[in-house]
Amino acid sequence: MNGSDETQLEYALRGKAWRVYWLLLKEGKPLGVREVQRSLHFSSPSIASHHLEQLREIGLVQKEDIGGHYSLVGEVKIGVLRHYVKLGKLLFPRYFFYALFTTLFYALYLAILFTGFTRDNLFILSFGAIVCVIFWYEAYRVWTMRPF
Repeated sequence: MNGSDETQLEYALRGKAWRVYWLLLKEGKPLGVREVQRSLHFSSPSIASHHLEQLREIGLVQKEDIGGHYSLVGEVKIGVLRHYVKLGKLLFPRYFFYALFTTLFYALYLAILFTGFTRDNLFILSFGAIVCVIFWYEAYRVWTMRPF
């Protein structure tokens, strides 16, 4: 996907269409118009249908012939989705794993290797704490950028 295609896709995926795409991505299974309407608290099924059709027109979802459910054709990594990793039905900010990893090793250092308040240990304590705080802040910041 080149830059102009990506820009057009980002323009098409905004507002409620973005929320519908996120829901389909998160659920990982085909959804009907009413399911989308209820999940996203749209005022009518026609709003959900409009946005599902909009996603179908740009090639991100397909409509099944039997049952009329919509399913994702493929995943795109645009906008905030670049910063997410999908595990099953769950979407996690990539920074969450960095934060978890650094915090785990920081705690292990404190529990096993910390011997006292020497100059070296103070540097490691302060550097480790700063790195953990930065990663947790970034994970939270990306988490708040999700569509709902």
